[in-house]
Amino acid sequence: MKTLVLDTCHKYIVAGCFEDDKCLSSWNEWAWKQQSERFFEVLDNCMKKAEWECDQIDQIILTDGPGSYTGERIAMTFAKVLCTQKPIDLYTIPTYLIFAGKNNGEVILDARSNRVYCGTCENGKLISESIKTLDEVKEDQENGVHIMGDSYLLGNEKEDIDLAANFMAVKDAWKKVTNVHTLTPHYLKSKEELVK
Repeated sequence: MKTLVLDTCHKYIVAGCFEDDKCLSSWNEWAWKQQSERFFEVLDNCMKKAEWECDQIDQIILTDGPGSYTGERIAMTFAKVLCTQKPIDLYTIPTYLIFAGKNNGEVILDARSNRVYCGTCENGKLISESIKTLDEVKEDQENGVHIMGDSYLLGNEKEDIDLAANFMAVKDAWKKVTNVHTLTPHYLKSKEELVK
C-alpha cells in the first residue's frame, strides 16, 4: 500500500511517501506564506526519492485545518484533482495531530493577533478545539499542560518533530472522504466571529 501524506495548512510543507507503513522519503520544510510557490518542488523531490509516479499512489492522507486560508487549499486541491483522475482513497486528519502524534496536551497554531488555534489531543485523537489568547495558553502551561506546536510563541524551545511520521502514528484518527467533490477545509471561528 503506497500512502502519500501532505500538509500545507500552517507554516510548513510536509510530504511523505510510505509503503506499508515504512517511510521511503519525507520532507518537512518551513515555508510560511510560500507554500504555493514551494509545494510542487517539495512534492516532486519527495516522490523522486521514493521512486514513485502519481499513478502508483493508493491513498492520500492530508490535513484539513485549521490553518491559513490559502495554505489549507494547496495540498487539498492537489489531492482532490488526483483523486478524481484515478481511484485513490482519500483521508483527512486535523492539523493538530501531526504536531501531537500520540502525545497528550494542547497543540497551538499561530492565529495571529495574540491568538492561537488550540487543540487538546490525547493518544492520537483530537478531543476539543478552540481559539485562545496567548495569556490563556500560558495559564494552561503554568497548570502543567504540555504545550506543542507553535509553543515558541510562549518562549519555549522549538521542538524537533517528525511531522510526516505523525500522520502514520495517528491512523485511528484518519477520516475517509466519501465524496471528494464536497471536501472543504476546516475553519475554526472564534466566539466573536460566530456572534457577528
